Amino acid sequence: MSKKTKILVTGGLGFIGTNLIRELESRGHKVWACDLIHSERRNYVRCDVSKYRQVEHMLEKYNFDYVYHAAAEYGRWNGEDYYENLWPTNAVGTKNILRVQEKKRFRMIFFGSAEVYGDYDGLMSEDVMEKIPIKQMNDYAISKWVNEMQILNSAAMFGTETVRMRLFNVYGPGDTYTPYRGWIPKFIYSAIENEPYTVYLGHKRTLEYVEDLCRAFANIVDNFKSGEVYNFGGGEQYTIKYVSDLILKHVGTDDSMVTYEDDEPFTTRIKTPDASKAERDLGFKLTIPVDEGIKRTVEWFKSYYKK
Repeated sequence: MSKKTKILVTGGLGFIGTNLIRELESRGHKVWACDLIHSERRNYVRCDVSKYRQVEHMLEKYNFDYVYHAAAEYGRWNGEDYYENLWPTNAVGTKNILRVQEKKRFRMIFFGSAEVYGDYDGLMSEDVMEKIPIKQMNDYAISKWVNEMQILNSAAMFGTETVRMRLFNVYGPGDTYTPYRGWIPKFIYSAIENEPYTVYLGHKRTLEYVEDLCRAFANIVDNFKSGEVYNFGGGEQYTIKYVSDLILKHVGTDDSMVTYEDDEPFTTRIKTPDASKAERDLGFKLTIPVDEGIKRTVEWFKSYYKK
């Protein structure tokens, strides 16, 4: 793959986007970012993907070879509370990019979510939805599945080339806290601020350190298989309590602010991903042990929030 490859990362100022750009640039690619805010970052375009004119102008101007489409409204409860932002960004935004892709013929790598597996509690291989009726449990999950359908339809009707990725529980430095972010940044922020949070004892998750994921994501441009879909989930599962205990250890506090409950409603108890295709095609491998990854993430939070 030529070092002159031109790549766009939508949502490029976000947690995963910034880590991915760093990895892609380290390999010599020419990388642009787009996001919603003004930025002085080199090779940056301010663009709201829900606005077709802005998307068309950006993609017509720069003639990218690949577009990593990460821009999205994130999270289950964010999607419920701000659905009027979620649907234009997630569904219309992806449709806008597809419409320009149909003309410009760049290759796309789409950031999907394990949420598309809904309430399925078996082994999550990529072809589950082809075999079993799945019920997605919230607007965020539905929007991600809608996008996969849009991508498949565009490929069938217009021959567009896209790889779909389904992410599970990504964590690591750079994932700042908001009430709508994932449970790991929420736990860390609450622990360093001595604020209450709830741990659900009946749930297990795999954990994927962001740098490990981004190495595999970056490998897609060297082994692009149009139409493929990949799970990016680690093999070992951890109870939510185990991870909480690690966080408390590295923060240096006890669990006096933690409430323990059995189950969280509207959430899969155990997610069991099959990532064998990503391992085979993209060299996906988790190299950072969870204890070390949590330690690094806690240290970043303390530095960022000046604790």
